[in-house]
Amino acid sequence: ITMTIADLGYNMMDNGSIELPCAPEEEKRIVEELTNRAEANLKQGNLYYVVSTRWFTGWQKYVGQDLGGYPWDEHSTDSQPILLSKTADRPGPIDNTNIVSNGSNSVADDPQLLRTLEEGLDYVLVCREVWEKLFEWYKGGPALPRKMISLGVNEKFMVEVYPLCLKLIDSRDQDQAIIRLSKKASLHELHERVCALRGIGPGKARIWDYFNNQKHTQLVASNQTLEDSNLQMDQSILLEVEADGYWPSGFGMDSTGNELALVSIEPLRSSLSIAGGPTLANGDSTGYSSSLYQGTTLNSALTNTEEGNESLRPTRKGDMGGLAGLQNLGNTCFMNSALQCLVHTPPLMEYFLEDYTNEINTQNPLGTHGELALAFGELLRKLWVSGRTSIPPRVFKGKLARFAPQFSGYNQHDSQELLAFLLDGLHEDLNRVKQKPYFEQKDSDGRPDEEVADECWMYHKARNDSIIVDVCQGQYKSTLVCPVCNKISITFDPFMYLSLPLPSTVTRTMTVTVFYGDGSGLPMPHTVTVLKHGVYGDLCHALGTACCIRSDESLLLAEVYDHRIYQYLDSPMEPLASIKDNDYIVAYRLPKKAAEFTRLEICHRYQEKMPDILKGVQRKVFLTPSVTYLEDAKTGADIDRAVKRVLYPLRRKPCFSSLKAHEDGSAPEAMEESTSNCSDQSTPRDQSKDSDSDSDLEEMSSREFFQLCTDDRGFGCRPILKDSPVKPDRIVKVMLDWTDKEYELYDASYLKDLPEVHKTGPTMKKTRQEAISLFSCLDAFLKEEPLGPDDMWYCPSCKAHRQATKKLDLWRLPEILVFHLKRFSYSRFLKNKLDTFVNFPIHNLDLSKYVKSKDMSSGSHVYKLYAVSNHYGGLGGGHYSAYAKVNSYPTFISFVSVMAAFILP
Repeated sequence: ITMTIADLGYNMMDNGSIELPCAPEEEKRIVEELTNRAEANLKQGNLYYVVSTRWFTGWQKYVGQDLGGYPWDEHSTDSQPILLSKTADRPGPIDNTNIVSNGSNSVADDPQLLRTLEEGLDYVLVCREVWEKLFEWYKGGPALPRKMISLGVNEKFMVEVYPLCLKLIDSRDQDQAIIRLSKKASLHELHERVCALRGIGPGKARIWDYFNNQKHTQLVASNQTLEDSNLQMDQSILLEVEADGYWPSGFGMDSTGNELALVSIEPLRSSLSIAGGPTLANGDSTGYSSSLYQGTTLNSALTNTEEGNESLRPTRKGDMGGLAGLQNLGNTCFMNSALQCLVHTPPLMEYFLEDYTNEINTQNPLGTHGELALAFGELLRKLWVSGRTSIPPRVFKGKLARFAPQFSGYNQHDSQELLAFLLDGLHEDLNRVKQKPYFEQKDSDGRPDEEVADECWMYHKARNDSIIVDVCQGQYKSTLVCPVCNKISITFDPFMYLSLPLPSTVTRTMTVTVFYGDGSGLPMPHTVTVLKHGVYGDLCHALGTACCIRSDESLLLAEVYDHRIYQYLDSPMEPLASIKDNDYIVAYRLPKKAAEFTRLEICHRYQEKMPDILKGVQRKVFLTPSVTYLEDAKTGADIDRAVKRVLYPLRRKPCFSSLKAHEDGSAPEAMEESTSNCSDQSTPRDQSKDSDSDSDLEEMSSREFFQLCTDDRGFGCRPILKDSPVKPDRIVKVMLDWTDKEYELYDASYLKDLPEVHKTGPTMKKTRQEAISLFSCLDAFLKEEPLGPDDMWYCPSCKAHRQATKKLDLWRLPEILVFHLKRFSYSRFLKNKLDTFVNFPIHNLDLSKYVKSKDMSSGSHVYKLYAVSNHYGGLGGGHYSAYAKVNSYPTFISFVSVMAAFILP
């Protein structure tokens, strides 16, 4: 009995009574109230719990909450949630076994999450109060508590789903143990945890950063955090224990116990570090005593340079620089590929190998006080002096996480997003303008484009002047036209890179079957091309053109699921992205006046014989539903007439004619005449033939063959008689039962095999697609197009927001031109990567025809390809790598006439 009660979701109290569960609506209200209260009180240390999406989605369905509309779901990009069609059953106990290691076999006191989980897809985060309520109602588990921490200089709050995992190695017996601590834990807490684990007294333990199984820095007990100590996920730390007053011999120590002196090495074709001193084997410089750094925030940046003792080797004579790799620190391939492209950019390499410290802007509030530029410069120098030895970019990753918390942790990210942040951050750190002047933005007002462009560029350079602007920034012309008053607005804006859409991402083909609501023709599928980011109204317009809709008609879109109408797509401004490729979409062609009348839905059923042991028959829904309208339906006869009108195009002519011959004794020629009138059933019938068709239908058996549904699932139907009264309603649903007689009279094949919106499957298996050129991508980027409904332009003439048309033109090209190919597309329902091959010339990429400026002094517009950041695989699992052309420094200095280009898929 107890098992039965628990299975029903009830709780047996200690006194033997049964505690009934809350109503679904009450559970939903309580959870939302607790969630809003927790969001209003965000602070470090708040406790959250990880809950499997698989279980949580079942709970959402049970309480009637919109899927994708949960407050913690940040992956949703569409404005409309997925509405639930019906309330689900009450879920069982909370089940997190699918997101923890070893699943249901996990017996650990602290079960660990699988490393490949994605928030929103695999798990959701609920605050402590919500977890306690869910656990009170459902029990189950295991509980997976996580703390909220603050990240970055702006203290952005984030739940630390994956705490730092460190492998402790005891130097006495090489025994290993796993320690898990928050990245915000202090080194003092680390010492306490290690000493308690090993039973060591205070002051008797010495812990070393043992990354790559080599000693680095001693982790002295202090308030410094593990994150600031550059400790990485799954790396080793080494424990040394004092015995009889002696410490074990240390790596990097001489016989007296003193640290070995750093040995100078010959820099690669340069005798200066960024601070002007000789470069040392660990990457530090003797020139850091410069007064520039004294009393500034750069002191901490300079003490945290990249590791070098284990990673740098004296460069041998004849070695070529720039051949070093970057070690992956756990899904940091996105960062490494972008960095390799940047460090092999000739002007940037030359700049950061020289002394650039006098250009570091520590006062810029938009920058990182020079720390990002210094970390990047140090990393670049090590990559160019380390020969072929790979470098672990631990310090750079730490700086990146500090100033861009979105890239913290060990999840995969977009390489282009990292590059955009890095270019902007380097620019602000190296901006030569210390006090930015103010300029009022002026409209073109009919002035020549050259004058307006030069003015805008002058204003931009007066506020932004850095090596990044010098070599990476260009200018484009933006033209907006108001669709109401034809007001033209022209502006000239700078750009750092060009994000080019692949032509296949701009439009999509959609197949929709059009049905005649008045029975004047057979259903016909139409394939149309629409903008991928268009709306339902665009699809209706394209379909109307394809099927030659009349001025007094309109199209009603609907989604068909399980042979029923799942929903009407009657909101013209809803995005087409909500329609998936495997959906079944139909359009009903109705008179515009039909919107004023009752809508009639006609579904179809057939009888299936049950096995002899069960006896009887069961009815199943099949075919595609039809939709028509009722002008003034009062009795079942009106519905009967409307159904026959819709079915008229499906009639089998010989059957009707033979029926008439048998009933009225007419000659066989009547059948021949009737057959000859059916030469083209797909064309609308003439009004003059309506009487003939009505007489044909009236000659059918008068038996009632359809039933009125009492609910939207077609259960509990009752027969409709000729004199049955019809209750007026906005929608009347009818179920049509097919028997052998109906199969004889009508051809049901026209209502079968409804095509998908876009066919995918074995016949569409992936092959190497036809290549498109980079110029096609540029054309798609520069083509004129209307702004989206969420990106309206405020027209200064109309004094209102308008959906203006926008046209981009390239006006000024930079020395280094970065192309970003938009291969990734995201929506609430679909994440996709396009593998279309883009033909990009390696040499002689001439963009002269795209540059609208007539100023010939802007230089050559011919580029060569020198670096590519690649992404292999799909969104579920992929890898970034980089190709780069290596030039021996300083032979590239003369590259002025032929510029470089760098492409990022």
